[in-house]
Parts: sequence; structure tokens; C-alpha cells
Amino acid sequence: MRVAIVHYAVKPGAPPDEMDTLQQVTAVAGALLELGHDPVPLPCTLNLDALLRRLRELRPDAVFNLMEAMEGSGRLIHLVPSLYEHLGLPYTGASTESLFLTSNKIVAKRLLHGAGLPTSPWIGPCPAETTGRRDRGQGDGTGRSFIVKSMWEHASYNLDDDEILPGDDPERIWKVLEERAPRLGGTCFAEAYVEGREFNLAIIDKPGGPDFLPPAEIVFEDYPEGKLKIVGYRAKWTEDSFEYNHTPRRFDFPPGDAPLVARLRETALRCWDLFAVRGYARVDFRVDAEGTPWILEVNANPCINPDGGFVAAAREAGFGYTDIVRRLLDVACSHPATLKAKAPVRPRRPARAPKRKADCRDPQSPDLQRGDPL
Repeated sequence: MRVAIVHYAVKPGAPPDEMDTLQQVTAVAGALLELGHDPVPLPCTLNLDALLRRLRELRPDAVFNLMEAMEGSGRLIHLVPSLYEHLGLPYTGASTESLFLTSNKIVAKRLLHGAGLPTSPWIGPCPAETTGRRDRGQGDGTGRSFIVKSMWEHASYNLDDDEILPGDDPERIWKVLEERAPRLGGTCFAEAYVEGREFNLAIIDKPGGPDFLPPAEIVFEDYPEGKLKIVGYRAKWTEDSFEYNHTPRRFDFPPGDAPLVARLRETALRCWDLFAVRGYARVDFRVDAEGTPWILEVNANPCINPDGGFVAAAREAGFGYTDIVRRLLDVACSHPATLKAKAPVRPRRPARAPKRKADCRDPQSPDLQRGDPL
């Protein structure tokens, strides 16, 4: 099959969380080649008309969707999948609707709360929505600490332990949110900090339904007294930082944790169903001293960098990287939404010269970089 790998056109000198996309493109292209497919990386910008033309010319059998942002903004993540749907192209991962609902963290928290699923109290968004709605979220945050987060951005964008506020003065929190919104993707909110353990539950789909990968716990090693135990930006991306080097993940749990792990899986599956996720996902939790799991985030289409948490969980379950790519592609091509007949968007053009090998090489190679991104 010819598989288009659509990804954000990363600019030179981009921060590490954006450069990570190119590593995913290289890994996915290599796995597709190993599976006997023809991968064609397509870097994409906000010029969706150009992407539309390229997809019509290329006529791929499927799309491997690695769009994590557009123009550096996570709030646009759902736009490109809607284009695949318009063209009737099978594509990997979550649908347009699932991506929008899970990427907008306030919308996600409202839906979780409405479904009776535990999500930490919040204040926001800021700036307020066009309706002027200001949420106090779930319950009362009095006496708690709040973490300031971007509403749309992923990868712990600008999240570190200096973003902590006491919850006793909501008006002060609103003032701080207004000050910090510009450097948090334009919109932010405050979420009550849950003291306790942190877990990631990864799920991978198959034509017959989703499978759980082994649960992972993030361990906060040797954290000094008073330092908040959160997986902030430094812990994910700054390799020479204390946080990066003292937050390993572990997959082994004592028998006493079995009821907790079962509860985490049950809750993660309810999240999967609530947001109608397909393909793959990761649900992040904090577990408080009473053993209650609190949903931090539902990540549709999480990072599949070979060094990332999702792939680590898959390897723990015995999956190789090529197995992950094969599974995601199989699900994309067998999903009912992709099987209905569609009129061709345009007659196939005359055959062109074969794609150069550079199409499937490292997207940072000179040959690929010479081509203008979409």
C-alpha cells in the first residue's frame, strides 16, 4: 500500500517537543517499509488546499496521521483529519470529533465530570469563552493548590512546578491566568493539584476491540521536601535536568496494587468509550492517598516516538515497533467509517516517475528539506 505520513511541518530550531515529530516520522516510515508498504512523508502547514491537492495527486491507500499541531498550536489538531474524512481516506488514530473533545481540556473535563468520572477541580478557561462562562469546575478548591496549564497544548507545554497557586483566592487565580495565558498557547486554566502517585494507562486498538498495555507508574526519585511531584516540561524534554533524570517509569507492581490497577483499567476504558477513541490512546492519572484515581488527561493519538511512554508500554507487552504500526494501520483500514463506498475525488492522473528513495528517509535529510512543505 501507499501510505502518506502526514505531519506538522517542523521549522528549523524548533523546541524538542516539536522536533520529536520528525523522529516519529522516521520511525513510522521505517516500519512501513519493513511491512512492504510505500511510505510518503507529507509535511503540512495551514495551507490545507495544498494538502488537498497533494493527497489527490498521490492517491494513497491510507494515511498515517502524525499531526500533533498546526503552526505550533494544538487547538488546530482536528482540522487535518476532517480533510481525510472529506476525501474518504482511511487514516490512523482518533476521529476529528475525538481529537477535538480530548484536546480541549476544559471540554474534556466537563464531559468527564458529566459522566461521573473523577477529574480534578478546575478554574477556567482564561480568557473566558465567548459565552463569558467562568467555570469553578468540580467541587471546591479551597485549601488546595492549583497548577496552571495550557488548555490546548500537549507535551506538558510550559508546565513546571513554579506554576502553583493557592486555591483560597479565585480572583487572584484569574488574575494570574490572564497574565500567563499568552505564553500558554493563548488560553489556560488552573487545575487542583492531586498529591500522590502518577500512572499512565496505554490502550491499543484492534479490529475486534481495544487491548490494554501494561500500566506504567512514574516514579519521583529523590525529590526534595517541598518539591511538587509533577511531570512538567523539564521532566519530559530537558535531558540534563534533575526532573528528567529522576522520573523513571516502572511496570512492576506488588500484588497489593492489583485492585488499583483493575480500577485504573476500568476507568480508562470508560474514557475510551466516552470519547469514542479508536486506534490508540493513553490516559494519565493521579492517585491520591485514599486510593482514588483522578483523570489528568485523555491523550488520543499519543506520541509514538520509539523512546516514548506508549512504545515502552507496548514493548513491555511484547510488541515490536513494527507491530504497533501494523496494528494501527489494520485498524484504520478495517474501521466501518472507512469501508463505505466513496466516489473517487478525482480520476487518477497519468503514472508518474517512481518516488525517489528520499521520500522514505529521515525527514531532516537534504533531499526532503529541499521540497516546500504543504
